[in-house]
Amino acid sequence: MASKIENPFSMRFVLPEQRELYLQLKEDEKLVSMPVIEQDELESFHYSIRDSAREDYAITVTWWRQVKGNLGSTCSMWGAVKWIDQQGRRIKIVNDTDVQWVNMDRIVDVRV
Repeated sequence: MASKIENPFSMRFVLPEQRELYLQLKEDEKLVSMPVIEQDELESFHYSIRDSAREDYAITVTWWRQVKGNLGSTCSMWGAVKWIDQQGRRIKIVNDTDVQWVNMDRIVDVRV
């Protein structure tokens, strides 16, 4: 059983504003800065993306999404690359249930 210090919501009187602020603080602690990607990793990502678009097979793409200032979170999606927008530097990933445009400069991992 958690003590009252570990679980602040077990106390009797907590204002909704206090609870919201506490939960927002906990969400902010999960944010990370954008990882630095080496050039050889970046070239490998681009090769996998082009190959998925050409051969029409699914890959898992992980990208960084900015939330507050220089901090953000990582998102991931699997699917086939259906379109590569060279001018906009983004790719279109499609799977059975979702379609997502991902900025190529924010991609941090690609898995086959």
